[in-house]
Amino acid sequence: MNLCHHCGKELRLPGPPARTDACPSCFSDVKVCLNCSYFDPGLNNQCREPQAEWQTDKAKANFCEFFEIRHVADLGSGGGAQSKARNARDAFDQLFKKKP
Repeated sequence: MNLCHHCGKELRLPGPPARTDACPSCFSDVKVCLNCSYFDPGLNNQCREPQAEWQTDKAKANFCEFFEIRHVADLGSGGGAQSKARNARDAFDQLFKKKP
């Protein structure tokens, strides 16, 4: 699943994004560093691709030839972190439940 860096809504793209593609929900640019799988804010140039050119504005469309849309795992309704935490809390409460 691909998510927009700005609004977090799912991006349904028929193919690789073009430089002029925009998010249908918030109309922000899609082909930006913040949507790229190589983007890493912890690195010196904020990109894991050593040959990529420096982009000053990470939220604006660019001509980077190394761009690959970032894929995010779909946790769905059955495997989310909140439901796992709730299940763990319920199991804990059952284990230490007071008997009448």
